Amino acid sequence: MSNTKYILGHFEDPDDMMHGIDKLQENNIGIYDVFTPMPIHGIESKLGYKRSRLPIAAFCFGLTGTITAFSLLYFCLVYDWPMNIGGKPAFAMPDFVPIMFELTVLFGSYGMCFTFFFKNHLFPGRAPRVMDLRATDDRFVIAIDAHKNPYPEKIDNLLKEAGAVEIKHNERKYVSYE
Repeated sequence: MSNTKYILGHFEDPDDMMHGIDKLQENNIGIYDVFTPMPIHGIESKLGYKRSRLPIAAFCFGLTGTITAFSLLYFCLVYDWPMNIGGKPAFAMPDFVPIMFELTVLFGSYGMCFTFFFKNHLFPGRAPRVMDLRATDDRFVIAIDAHKNPYPEKIDNLLKEAGAVEIKHNERKYVSYE
């Protein structure tokens, strides 16, 4: 069994990379991931990615902020220490709205920031998952799992036909515990 874990096809042009994706999919070769230095419109649908669940997470974080603000205000101003200020009732909902809005925005923004860090392995102590550092600068990289696609010569030929300027075989790193 080969030590090759991923086959990386490097492209200089996004159109060549999209053509390479088409060629690989025509030959039923599964693509692990694609790394680009800039967003490319329509690549998610071409690779078959599902719609992101981040809007649902943002809504949940915002709802948590709203409930937290309402609970804190209700407990402090109505239940624990009700005060009669100018004849207003203790439970005056319009007075709660600005603080509920602010905590909704605060929880939503911090929650999405932490979600972004967690999802992209950017927390301190976590190694980032970068196949090739040039993919963040000027190269478009198609990564193919070598274990799911047992014909590396065929994949190399397809990538060269599509316009790949370089093809790399990333090898598995074995760690010795002795």
